[in-house]
Amino acid sequence: MNIEEIENIELKFLDLDDYQELKTVMISAYTNMPGAYWKQEHIISLIQKFPEGQVVIKINGQLAGVALAIIVDYDKFDDEHTYEQITGDYSFSTHDAYGDVLYGIEVFIKPQFRGLRLGRRLYDYRKELCEKLNLKSIVFGGRMPNFHTYSKELTPKEYIAKVRRKEIQDSVLNFQISNDFHPAKVMKGYLPSDTASNNFAILMEWDNIYYQKPSKKAATKKTIIRLGLIQWQMRPYKDLEALLEQAEYFIDAVSGYRSDFALFPEFFNAPLMAKDNHLSTPDAIRELAKHTQGIVQKFSEFSISYNINIITGSMPEMIDGRLYNVGYLCRRDGSMERYEKLHVTPDEAKVWGMQGGTQLKAFDTDCGKIGILICYDSEFPELSRLLADEGMDILFIPFLTDTQNGYSRVRHCAQARAIENECYVAIAGSVGNLPNVQNMDIQFAQSMVFTPCDFSFPTNGIKAEATPNTEMILIADVDIDLLRELNQFGAVRNLKDRRTDIFELRKK
Repeated sequence: MNIEEIENIELKFLDLDDYQELKTVMISAYTNMPGAYWKQEHIISLIQKFPEGQVVIKINGQLAGVALAIIVDYDKFDDEHTYEQITGDYSFSTHDAYGDVLYGIEVFIKPQFRGLRLGRRLYDYRKELCEKLNLKSIVFGGRMPNFHTYSKELTPKEYIAKVRRKEIQDSVLNFQISNDFHPAKVMKGYLPSDTASNNFAILMEWDNIYYQKPSKKAATKKTIIRLGLIQWQMRPYKDLEALLEQAEYFIDAVSGYRSDFALFPEFFNAPLMAKDNHLSTPDAIRELAKHTQGIVQKFSEFSISYNINIITGSMPEMIDGRLYNVGYLCRRDGSMERYEKLHVTPDEAKVWGMQGGTQLKAFDTDCGKIGILICYDSEFPELSRLLADEGMDILFIPFLTDTQNGYSRVRHCAQARAIENECYVAIAGSVGNLPNVQNMDIQFAQSMVFTPCDFSFPTNGIKAEATPNTEMILIADVDIDLLRELNQFGAVRNLKDRRTDIFELRKK
């Protein structure tokens, strides 16, 4: 049929009134499989058991394509099942409304309507149904109707490989792969009447990236996460109580906007060193380290009372006589975890005698997995890639930079981390100056939230940005589901396309 002849295309549920036309279409679609059509009692059973799974496409009122499916509890079958077994000897007794997999039992397009991408419409409907019903995946046994011409020289596995490399044309398999289904297994004897496939079939799968395993806990998994970034003004404070009062003010502010996270900058507590300015610089920062545990304890209390996860930026901490740059994740459930700066800058090592840490891990939160890298660590791409391998969705980078040169290093490296790891990256720094604190004279910052660069995200990869060198908060929502879509269907897929056959990255 020519496109100009089409007046109406309609996707609708299969009705029993469609049966005679459906039978005629199946006979014309499967000319190499005589008698391969569903009897009326089969269609009645399918419509009664699972009406949403049975759809047709009509063009100008004429049936052009059909898709039939059931839901199964896939654990009751193994990957060696046959078509007869999965359909319950064609009775569809295997349909289970509480199952976890949408199993495709039929898709075909009437020959004269092929070339209009109608099959894609049917597959897209199945995907939307799978997501709507929160099923884990779509599975079906795919035919290889061209395999019989190569069966004497190629194994099924070799045949599939050549089809994927476009060395062999197989319209059915090519279509399934182009619609994001992937071959999981070759099955022998799946459909004995399919001689064109030499009695082989390919178990094809499509994974629902939005699937959520049913939970018995009274909680739901958040997909829209609100970030609260605190662009902190360095100013003199009378004492620790005054600094905590200012910190609580900002936590209260971002919590008031129902933020899930509050991010503080690196060394935000540096103003407390002013009273020790008469000491040597190494001694002054070690005095500052004495406040760390008290601040962390107070932040943990804030995280509970304001119902927000707090990333404390970083502070100096003494462990076994050695000075480290560390921070804490204070969860709103009262738990805490520590993170360390692994790469200290030459200035930190030379002026303060600071040591690099050794701990690197992604953290579980009620908003998914996150990573935290302190300032200079963001400039080492291996660290964030390891965190991405652990499932990180959001990378937080508290930083402190005195010049625009230093800020640009952090800013551009942070944006690169968002692209290469298919994650969101939030950076927060301090602004202003501390004339009475050695080695902390001036600060330059512009806090930002970065995204990957693809169609679902801002074209420049910037979700939100603060005004440079101004005390303020920055609130931004990030959608975790968009990362899942990017990973599977992005214009480029940095994580999936890594050549792990020629290189690897691992922690010692």
